[in-house]
Formats: sequence, structure tokens, C-alpha cells
Amino acid sequence: MKYQLVSGFETHVELATDTKIFCGCSTKFGASPNTHCCPVCTGQPGALPVLNKKVVEYAIRAGLATHCTINTITHLDRKNYCYPDLPKAYQISQFDKPLCEHGYVELESGKKIRLTRIHIEEDAGKLVHERGHTLIDYNRGGVPLIEIVSEPDISSPEEAREYVEKLQLIMRYIGVSDCKMQEGSMRCDVNISLCPEGSDVLGTRTEIKNMNSITFIERAMAYEAERQAEILDAGGKVEQATMRFDEATGETYVMRTKEDAQDYRYFPEPDLLTVHIPKERVEEIAASLPELPLEKLRRYTGELGISQHNARLLYKYKAVCDFFEACLALGAGAKNTANLILGTVYSTLATEEEKEAFDIKVSAGDMAALVKYVDGGKINVTLAQMTLAKMLKEGGALSQYITESDLAGVSEEQLISLCREAIANNPKAAEDYLAGKQKAIGGLFGYIKRATQGKADIRRAEEIIKGLLSQK
Repeated sequence: MKYQLVSGFETHVELATDTKIFCGCSTKFGASPNTHCCPVCTGQPGALPVLNKKVVEYAIRAGLATHCTINTITHLDRKNYCYPDLPKAYQISQFDKPLCEHGYVELESGKKIRLTRIHIEEDAGKLVHERGHTLIDYNRGGVPLIEIVSEPDISSPEEAREYVEKLQLIMRYIGVSDCKMQEGSMRCDVNISLCPEGSDVLGTRTEIKNMNSITFIERAMAYEAERQAEILDAGGKVEQATMRFDEATGETYVMRTKEDAQDYRYFPEPDLLTVHIPKERVEEIAASLPELPLEKLRRYTGELGISQHNARLLYKYKAVCDFFEACLALGAGAKNTANLILGTVYSTLATEEEKEAFDIKVSAGDMAALVKYVDGGKINVTLAQMTLAKMLKEGGALSQYITESDLAGVSEEQLISLCREAIANNPKAAEDYLAGKQKAIGGLFGYIKRATQGKADIRRAEEIIKGLLSQK
């Protein structure tokens, strides 16, 4: 039988506040174990929580950026369960009145993945398993989270990848989280079920917990869908369960049978007051939102005329977009700026993290000036690339690299003469080109580049060389 995969995501995003959700402890990542905790976040008797205002504001930003309705009157609840990383034996979360509801994340195809809710809650501590022992680090306990719950609208691992990437971009663009999955500041619980193709009756779902890699999410979904299909084809029933993905084997396995909401015995948190949010404050937050990723992508390809491929490579990183648009604001042309960033600059940035940080030695002012030389025909692209490569390596101002003679360029007469020299000094390359070896012309270009130190217009040189050779 053919089946349709049905998936919904519960995505936990750590908010980029300086302090935790209910106390003044630092949220900084990477500290020594159990150094960023206090009686409140470790649940000591008599310690009372105080809600961090910034957490509420960041959650509202996230809700507005994903087209949610904001509940201006809301409250927090206790979610009761016992686990070593939760010393209170309950988590302060939200149940029946979440802060944000009924939003969506739009994919590039136009499909909208609906969001049921976005609510705020505290993170749990971290269990560390070493040499047969389990250690507990409570630094993460009490770090503020938003949980973003989607409807079961995702129908393939590829859609799942795009959904998570879009969500990650949105949160970064609006400044509420760095969403570094490798550091655990964005984690996904993936709910999967199968239904017969063409049916709208959902099957029994399983939940794969704590996925912190988009690649592993795709692999886990593909494996779990295949596992469920084999059970159904054999006449069995899929059991509702919480699963874990083994990255080494690429397989999922059952951790425990799945709890339902009633198992958590939710009730209103008695130590925190109802939250009242002025509508004026919601409007202020809405007005402060930047251009969102999908809007930016469409503007880049529409208004700026950048190709879809290049626009995606730019808008994927907020810091890159900020630099790119700073150059445009100083008068640089969009296409030449994009090409220099994606070619020369990206070649020096080996990892995703380096591109996200975009910490380079060239200022937007110098980059814009360099691009304007190209836009105005004062230097060619080759010289711009060579100059930019040196600046990225050594630093310093553009004026240290581009001289008046560079801006003078190479005259038409000089270029014709150089092309004749190139042919005369490289007869083998000329003969090979005439014999049909198209790549042989590269040797002639190399001669001209060396002779002019990259100042010559290679496209014009190509026209001249081909014209000269056609006369032979």
C-alpha cells in the first residue's frame, strides 16, 4: 500500500536574553557545570519565581513574525513530571492560554505550515552520561524557551528541512535567538504518522525527541516512515511512543510509551500572576520588526534582479544581508556586490558559522567603493576580485590597493597590442584553439592578465583574440 507521511513539529528555541526566565542567573553558553544556577532555578524550598519581561517581549516578536494572534491576557501553568534534570519535579510552561496562536510559516512554494501555538516555558537541566554514570548540569535549567508547535502539515523530509530552516532564519532575523542547533539553542521534536495515500484519516503518531541537526531530522523521518510502513504492511499497528534517533546507526528506537496531556496534570502556576499585555506594546513590537527572510528573498530577486540561486545564498545569513545592504546604501550595484561576496568573500569562509558571523577585514564603505569602480567601468571584475582577496587577507583601506594607474585601465590600442603579443608568444595555445580545443584560449588570457596585473578587460580581450585568430 502507498502511504502519505504526515508530520508536525514541536520546536524549542532558547531566547537570547541575558538572564533566565524566572531568576537573575546568566544564560551564557559554555560555562563550567552548575555555575549559572541559584535557589530559584534549582527549585529550592521557599524560592519564588519572577517572570522576565524580556522573555514575554521576545515571544511576542516571534509570534508576530510568524503571523500569530497575540493573547494579551495569558498565564503560566505547572507541567508535572519527575525527571533528574528537573529538580522541582514540574516545569513552568503554558497550557490552555498560550501567548501566541494560529500563525504560519510560509515555504518558498507558497505552502503555509500552520502553527497551533507559541508558548513560553523554562528549559530543563542537562544530563551528561559518562563511564556508566549520569551527571547533571543545571546551568541550562531555567533558560527561557519558546515552544513553537506546528499543525501536521509537513509531508516530506524535504519540506521539514525547509520549515526548520525558515523558522531558524526568522528567529535570527528578529533577534530573539541565535538558533545554533549544535549548541542546543534550537531543538525539534518530530511527530510522524502515516495514512493511506488519498486519505485524510491520520494514523497513530510517534515522536522523535530532541533533534538538533537538520540533516539528522531528514534521516530520522525517512527511517521512521519506512519502519511504520513495514509494520502496517505486515498487518500490525503502530504504537504511540516517544522515540530516540541513533545517529550512528541511522535508526529510531522506542524510549517510552507516549504521555498525553492529562498525564502531566497541568494546573495554573500559583506563584506567578496573570500576565496582562497592553495592546499598545504589541503594536510597538510589531512596528519594530525588520523585513522578514521570505520578503527579503522576493525583493532581492524582484527589485534587485539577483538570481534565485544567489539570492538564497545571501539571505541565508543575516550578517551577510546587513553587510550587503550597507554596501547598496552607499551606492554600490546589487549584482556586482552580490557576485564579489558570493565568490571572493565566501571562498575565505569555510563553515556555516563563519558565514553567520561574517567577521571580515573589509568595511562596507571600502567594499562599496570597490564595487562602484567596477560599476563605473574604471576597473574590471578580475582586478576587483584580486584586490578584494588581498584586502580580506591583509586588511587595510581600499586606497592602499587601488592606485590612479589602476583606475586609468588599459586603452584599446594597448589591449590590441597585448593580444597580438599573447598570440605570438603562445603559438601552441593559438594552434590548439584553432584545432578546436576551446580551453586553450585560457593560456592567452593568462598572458594578458600577467602583463596588465589584472587591469585588462578580459571579455574585450577575448573578442580581440578571437578576431585575430579568425584571420589566420
